[in-house]
Amino acid sequence: MTHIAYIPFAFPQVPGVHAAFHHRVGEGAAGPKEFGNISFDVGDDPDIVLENRRALKETLGFASWAELKQVHGAAFVPDAAPTRMECPGTLEADGQATDVPGLALLIKTADCQPVLLAHEDGGHVAALHVGWRGNRLAFPVSGVRAFCRRFGFSARELFAVRGPSLGPDKAEFVNAAAEWPASFLEWYNPETRAMDLWGLTRAQLQEAGLLPERIFGIDRCTLSNPGAFFSHRGNPGSGRQASLIWIAKK
Repeated sequence: MTHIAYIPFAFPQVPGVHAAFHHRVGEGAAGPKEFGNISFDVGDDPDIVLENRRALKETLGFASWAELKQVHGAAFVPDAAPTRMECPGTLEADGQATDVPGLALLIKTADCQPVLLAHEDGGHVAALHVGWRGNRLAFPVSGVRAFCRRFGFSARELFAVRGPSLGPDKAEFVNAAAEWPASFLEWYNPETRAMDLWGLTRAQLQEAGLLPERIFGIDRCTLSNPGAFFSHRGNPGSGRQASLIWIAKK
């Protein structure tokens, strides 16, 4: 079986919810798609992609997954549906939720922030794809609110974890004043010309109502660690890694 590498994450005091941040294998990974790419949309050999997807499922043990066609927007699917691993997702959205045990919510990234959410009862989860355009659209705010609205609970009852993505000193925007409204520029460092997207996402999750002590982060920069993570900024032909959250079957 293809070797799969991942970072597990367990939400404190949330039984039965699993989260995993998959990454490429080996510090000596040679090309932009080696090893472990799970996206059909980057020109990789589809047989290899499917092998990686199946290995991920077998390694982590979820029953099925729900994949979206991510478009860097703010559309949210409140009731995720299983999709086939043999083909890419077709439903255009950047967030989804479920209360179905065994159904893993998939987010694909290569610099953007995967944000995984779990309700404290262990029976409801959500996943957001937050690129910088998603931050500009305040998707962490609207996504959390859509999740809460669907299942009728408060954001104070949620936990969140942000996965590996561009670090605070690596999210460079040469024309930040043109690309970002003035209200976002407090997160911009003119010396490094970088946006602190990690800090911005945390602030937006708090704006949505999450308690600060319930927000976590895997502080690994994708651009700074090319042997471990795919990075679009490091190589536009890069593959994609998976971030997954699911409720364990009883």
